[in-house]
Amino acid sequence: MVKQVKAFGIRTIIIFVICILAIVFYGQVMGFANFFKTVMQTSHDLLLNTVFFILALTVIAGGIGGFMAEFGIINLLNFILAPVIRLLWGLPGVAAVGAVSTFISDNPAIVALARDKNFIGYFKEYQKPALTNFGTSFGMGLIVMAFMMSLGYFTEAFIGLIGAVFGSIVSTRMMLFYSKRHVREKDSKTEEIEKFDFNRYRMIREGNLFNRFLESLLEGGKNGLDIGFQIIPGVLIICTLVLMMTFGAPPEGYDGGAFQGIPILSWIGRYLSFPLKWLFGFTSPDAIAFPITALGAVGAALALVPKFLELKLIGGNEIAVFTSIGMCWSGYLSTHIAMMDVMGFRKLTTKAIVFHSIGGLCAGIFSHYLYVLVTMLF
Repeated sequence: MVKQVKAFGIRTIIIFVICILAIVFYGQVMGFANFFKTVMQTSHDLLLNTVFFILALTVIAGGIGGFMAEFGIINLLNFILAPVIRLLWGLPGVAAVGAVSTFISDNPAIVALARDKNFIGYFKEYQKPALTNFGTSFGMGLIVMAFMMSLGYFTEAFIGLIGAVFGSIVSTRMMLFYSKRHVREKDSKTEEIEKFDFNRYRMIREGNLFNRFLESLLEGGKNGLDIGFQIIPGVLIICTLVLMMTFGAPPEGYDGGAFQGIPILSWIGRYLSFPLKWLFGFTSPDAIAFPITALGAVGAALALVPKFLELKLIGGNEIAVFTSIGMCWSGYLSTHIAMMDVMGFRKLTTKAIVFHSIGGLCAGIFSHYLYVLVTMLF
């Protein structure tokens, strides 16, 4: 949504001054030439060694998702999950379609479903706002899990998935509790329409089995490619900024190389080391960079993981926690406002964000202690 405002105001001046002060601060510590060179080198390294890797995963994941949708595997999962959705989340069973859709794609997939009269007709008015929290909890889930598994952390990825489910339940239930008291049923009932039964039918492509197989894989891969391209700005811009606030100078001093900066987040992490250790089991204060980045872009957050592993700052516990937080939050700060606005519940946006923040924290805490339990047992 775009709205008209004054060309500039006091807020513009404040932001401009802050930007200038930040550049001067980094330039004084690193040297201005080194600072700008590091920005370019870091973003270039991320593009070559991380973005293309994630891009390949999104294409493969998209192809798998397209295949599953075309041949009814998603519908089978919906049939299996529907009773669980009603029991744990308090939503109609058809919401399982939204969970699976966002899991194999991204958060906005739930909006496309919510605007479908056949789909949204299953929901009561107070349940509709909770769809944003519910769907966002699984956004890019397949990509996050595939990324962690590609690094060799299979068990940790599944522990993270369980944690994300727990965080989703917390977030969705809190939203339902609030919206049930603040959202009124519409006076004029929606006209009765013949609903499409998602549990009994599905739409398929025309052609023989082989053509459908190829088209589903290629079209799904194309959708995955779109998602992969969409996360590039987040990885290059947000992740570069975060990395330059995470790592400091190498032993030989600043030379403009990639992944140098001023460890601001590490300093903050040291002050929060006790709660971070107790809640999430983080052994390094640098690990705080992942959840902070995941608030705005989970793709950018994933780009931090290989460097953390290379420097041995994180282990299996952090991977489990990162998976759960990354999947549950999945960049919700950058999508929640628009999603709630499109669904017609702009006034509840703040509450939705607060509840989802709590849900993501609960997901990380749950994953940490589940990981500790699994480690003790096996």
